Amino acid sequence: MYILGAAMAAFVVAQSLFFLLKAWKRGKEIGMPVSTLRGTVTSSVLFTIAPSMAIAATVLALSNSLGLLLPWIRMSVIGNITYEVTAASAAANSMGLPGLSAPVTDPAAFSAIAWVMTIGSIFPLILLPLFLKKIQAKIGKATSGKEKWTDLISAAAFVGLIAAFVARAIAGKGEADTAGDGAGVLSVLTLVTAIAVMLLLELLVNKKGWKWAEPFTMPVSMFAAMGAAVLFAQILPEQIAFLEWRG
Repeated sequence: MYILGAAMAAFVVAQSLFFLLKAWKRGKEIGMPVSTLRGTVTSSVLFTIAPSMAIAATVLALSNSLGLLLPWIRMSVIGNITYEVTAASAAANSMGLPGLSAPVTDPAAFSAIAWVMTIGSIFPLILLPLFLKKIQAKIGKATSGKEKWTDLISAAAFVGLIAAFVARAIAGKGEADTAGDGAGVLSVLTLVTAIAVMLLLELLVNKKGWKWAEPFTMPVSMFAAMGAAVLFAQILPEQIAFLEWRG
């Protein structure tokens, strides 16, 4: 798996370098100044920092149950935390496991989780090149003159997705013999920390005009929540930190 992960990472880096060199060469051919090309490369690099932080947070979040290699291989290509965690949790539950709260040691369950995560991410790569124009045309006709409803439906879908994670932290049911897999003090404190940090960062972005920091709000909130979970588990008495009402 180390070899597979290294090969995937090398392929992604090689592909990026290939298109970077092709774009640089084409830019010089059409007369773009070198300073403009350098500025474009620099801005592109900076723009990838925030998404990379979210990817790293997703790998860390999944590493407790799936190890480091599978999340690393998966997130080297395509994916995000909302899909990867949902897919892995659903696959684990279907195999009779208590979600992703404990290391997955059953080879069959691990294989099933890997397949679900991977196959679900393959479909966009196949469907979009073949059917994107038709899909866009249909969506354009369906949403023409209904922009407010379209925005409302999109927002509702996103809120519903987030609500599922919030509900899991507040009322998610775990196994009676597994500590930390159900809703309890630690999950709620982690949730509250994430919300508080996100609101604080959004306030700074809007009130202070820190537009450059906007892409970093979500990944920073994720890392803060993960750090808070570790901190609370260490400083709170064990009978309080690991108290669960749905365990």
